[in-house]
Amino acid sequence: MTGWTALVLAGSRPGIDQFAAQHGTDLKALISVDGMPMVARPVAALLASPEVGRVRVLAQQVERIAGVLPNNERLSVEPSGATIAATIEAMLSDPTTRFPLLVTTADHALLDPAMIADFCGRAAGADLAIGLVEQQALDALLPQIERTWLRFRGGAYSGANLFAFDSARAATAVRLWRSVEQDRKKGWRMIAALGPVALLGAALRLRTLDQTLASLGRRLGLSIRKVELANPLAAIDVDKPADHALVTAILEGRA
Repeated sequence: MTGWTALVLAGSRPGIDQFAAQHGTDLKALISVDGMPMVARPVAALLASPEVGRVRVLAQQVERIAGVLPNNERLSVEPSGATIAATIEAMLSDPTTRFPLLVTTADHALLDPAMIADFCGRAAGADLAIGLVEQQALDALLPQIERTWLRFRGGAYSGANLFAFDSARAATAVRLWRSVEQDRKKGWRMIAALGPVALLGAALRLRTLDQTLASLGRRLGLSIRKVELANPLAAIDVDKPADHALVTAILEGRA
């Protein structure tokens, strides 16, 4: 089997998920989005993408997640780790893992084959590639949406829940991510973890994102690349009720 190996992170955090409970389930990945369990949407997009050879869905509730996905020889559902970073780090160190890896999440309900082709085409060859959307592009399409933005000279960016790993060498970056994983929605704390130069440069808008990633890459001994997605809808995941309403409206053609 050739092509990219896609990992879909469909785990859940400890405790009661109030967002999921509002939709009659205890697992966020099983929330219905326009009549389909949420996790099934990115999985369908990946299976329809010629770039992707294999799809591995990672979750704590393996049987329940597998129960809403199609039977496909290219698809498997496997146990995940306790956190996102721990799960990815384990995959990178697993000798059976086939690279390159494309990582996304179960709540990426608007993911489609065009986004996947765009990302994979420009991520290929980098030790680590990070999918992003620039603020002006998303604001032009959806001016009222609220996102967490990381601001640099030349633009502000939000994550698109798309990552690429070309080899196990990228585990050094995942270990750094693991140290700030609980602060992934707090942009300043994440930048601070990259060091005082990155923090000061971002605070004063002295550095572009490309310069910051190049500096981080030199520190870690990796090539790190940003991939700015052509479709700004790549930045929208289903993380709260407002997101669910917006994504449903988009899928129904009302937004």
